[in-house]
Amino acid sequence: MMLKLSFLVSCIFFPFLFFLPVFSHSQYPRLQPNGSLNDSRNQQSFGFLKNIQGCRKGENVKGIRDLKMYLSHFGYLNYQNNPNVTNPKEGHFDDELEAAIKSYQVYYHLNATGTLDEPTVSTMATPRCGFPDKETHQHSEKPFNFVSRYRFFPGKPKWPKGKRHLTYAFGSGFPTRFVPAVARAFGRWATASQYFTFSRAESYPSADLTISFSRGSHGDFPFDGPGGVLAYAYAPTDGRFHYDADDRWVVGAVPYAFDVETVALHEIGHLLGLEHSQIRDAIMWASFNPGVTKGLNFDDIQGIRALYGS
Repeated sequence: MMLKLSFLVSCIFFPFLFFLPVFSHSQYPRLQPNGSLNDSRNQQSFGFLKNIQGCRKGENVKGIRDLKMYLSHFGYLNYQNNPNVTNPKEGHFDDELEAAIKSYQVYYHLNATGTLDEPTVSTMATPRCGFPDKETHQHSEKPFNFVSRYRFFPGKPKWPKGKRHLTYAFGSGFPTRFVPAVARAFGRWATASQYFTFSRAESYPSADLTISFSRGSHGDFPFDGPGGVLAYAYAPTDGRFHYDADDRWVVGAVPYAFDVETVALHEIGHLLGLEHSQIRDAIMWASFNPGVTKGLNFDDIQGIRALYGS
């Protein structure tokens, strides 16, 4: 409980999360609570964005409130500290929202139009990690230097010096067929870091890192069902890593499904102290496409070595 950081704080002001995940025991379709299978491939938790595509400053549109909450959670908007805004939940597209959208567009290498154009909606609707992209809510319309864009959490929390071997354990009901994929992800970080080693703990309570599938409101960050937020993990030294059980999980590149190992690589990066990267090919890039596998990038490797000095 030492370092929940601003991630937990950011989750507090994300009240619109309409997350109702369902655990999946099968290789591909989701298993509903009544035991029936639902293979609807178009349901997305960020689907409201399609209904407000094209809106711009000055308009009053149903769904703008959800857009404001989306941008607030992921670090682009902070009405709480703006005395000029009396009702941040209303459906008005104001100056502050336009600036937040421009900041989002710059972060994701889009044209900074300030309008909710098709490329912006498409990017926002892509399934992603639940951790915020930014912590400060500062707007920027300047292009980034993409030579090295790894980032650390505020205060650079990391595992204590001398704590170079970390143990991990899987929660009750974690599918055994996914265990080797997660173990491979730990092995890749061990090789990349030239610092850490990992092994499976004898028991769940004794592990430094815990991995599980969760649904809905489960005591910390709530999940959202298919699409939307796929997984999240905490900064050092909390150690928790959760997958959204309502998404379609597989090992490898399978259409309409997400690779367990790819997402594990990303979330383990958070567990070790890396924030999201602004390089698209990095594993610490915030979003994931179904049917795609991904490995560690030079930016990820530079980041972990810079943090731990190897």
